[in-house]
Parts: sequence; C-alpha cells; structure tokens
Amino acid sequence: MKVLIADDDQISRMITKAAVEQSGHECIVAVDGDAAWQLYQQHGPEAVVTDLMMPGLNGLDLCRAIRASEEDSYTYIILVTSHGSRQDVLAGMEAGADDYVTKPLDPFSLHIRLLAARRITSLHADLARYRSALTEQARTDPLTKLHNRLKLTEDLVLLHSRENHDYCLAMVDVDNFKSFNDIYGHQAGDAALVAIATTLAREVRKADAVYRFGGEEFLLVLHDQSPATAAAVMERVRTAVHGLRIEHSGDPDGVLTISAGVSAFTDGHRAGSEQLLREADLALYAAKASGRNRVTLADALAE
Repeated sequence: MKVLIADDDQISRMITKAAVEQSGHECIVAVDGDAAWQLYQQHGPEAVVTDLMMPGLNGLDLCRAIRASEEDSYTYIILVTSHGSRQDVLAGMEAGADDYVTKPLDPFSLHIRLLAARRITSLHADLARYRSALTEQARTDPLTKLHNRLKLTEDLVLLHSRENHDYCLAMVDVDNFKSFNDIYGHQAGDAALVAIATTLAREVRKADAVYRFGGEEFLLVLHDQSPATAAAVMERVRTAVHGLRIEHSGDPDGVLTISAGVSAFTDGHRAGSEQLLREADLALYAAKASGRNRVTLADALAE
C-alpha cells in the first residue's frame, strides 16, 4: 500500500516513516500541507498520515481537499494530533479523517490503523470496479455486445458539446426480419443479428461507433464524414452484410440484407440530435419504400 506522510517536524517524519516502512508499505514524505497536496495528486496514495498543524494547508484543509477530489477511489486518512483532545479529533473526523493517533507516535497503534486502511481501501476499490462493470453493463446490449440507446444518448450529448465537429448518423434496419424469424425461428434470428452487428462494427473505423437501436435496428455514428463519404461507407457496409449470405427464403434476394438512412451534422445544418435521428429514420423509410437493400441520404429527400 502506498502511504503519504505529511508532517513539518523532521523527527516526527522520521519516526512515522520508519513505522510505515516497518509495516511493509511504500512511503512518500511531505514536509508541509502544500507539498502533501501536490504529492497526493501526483501519486494517488491509498492512505495518508497527516499532522494536524502544519504550514500551508493544515491537516484539516488537506483532509477536505482529498475528500473533495475523490471520485471512484477512496483514501484512508489518519490524523496525527499532539494532545488527542476531543475537539481536535472531532474537527478531524468532520473534515474527512477516518482515524487518529497521538504524538509521540506509537508504531503499533499506527500499524493497526494501517491494517484497517488496507482493508477499507481494498473494499472501496472492489466497489469501484463493480460500479464500473454495472455502468458498462447498463450501456451494453446483452445480445450483440454493442452499445445501446442509453450510451447513444450520452454520446450524442457529448458530440453536440464539441464545436465544428462534423459527423453523420446512419440508421440501419435488417430487411424483412420479421419473416426471417417466422421462417427460421428466434434463435436463428438472434444469431443473424449478432453476425450483422459484428459486420457493422468491423466495417467502420475504430473512431466511429455502432449501437443497437432496438429490435433489428442499428445506429452508426460516423465521425468527420460528409453525406457523400458517409454514403460510400454505408454502401460498403451494406455490401458486407449481403456478403454474409445468410439465407432468407422470404426475401427477394434470397439472403438477409439491410437498408440504411443517413443524416448529417455539417456546416449549414447544425441540427439537434433528435432532428438528426428523425431525418435518418425518414431516409431509412425512403430506402425501404424504394425496394430495400439500399442506402438513402436525408439530403436527397430535401432536394
């Protein structure tokens, strides 16, 4: 465990450092509160042992700064007081400290508290990992492993916060998919969706993004693309899906195909995300109405 010591008294620092290292921990030493805050930001220690009274940031200020900066991590803070007065201990706990020891420092007392620190910080690290996994799970489609509409909504908000960033949306639908399920069954339908999702993700750049929009619909975000270049990308994608040769006796082509509608966020058309989604959906509808297995631009509908 990495432990930061903050104390302006040289002898106290030496005693505390020896006790921490004797307990088997890595030690970082700061000579005052300001230096401690800088070292904390640089090294992210799991535990901090800080004197109450120091030049610059005092122990209480350091506690508050650490607690205000924490997100998914947790730092165990042990406050060192000269007298262990109830008022000092209470002030430290209210500022964010977890425990306290008194001077002169008893190495055994510090060792016991560092054992607790390791246990508590380990639990917090586990919780952070679980939260991260749950956050990712909530934004991932369980069948295709693509991101879902929740993640799409968040990403579109971020996209619109960036100025002068052109991109295109491509709404994709698997043609005649209901009849495919009716003929071949839902297990075959799920397998087909996974194969198509994998193909969509493979055919675009890593900088682009593919989402399962719902059912047999997918949404692609194509960064730094004009309508013309996005249409070329989607033609390549459409051809790749056709090339899977997933048999579909209920489709005129004899295989599963996709249709796509493309809208664009470009100079002269800085529309909101909801409007862009509607435009892509209308273009998709036009592609379906024109015979399916094709790509239609929203721009072409407006002409």
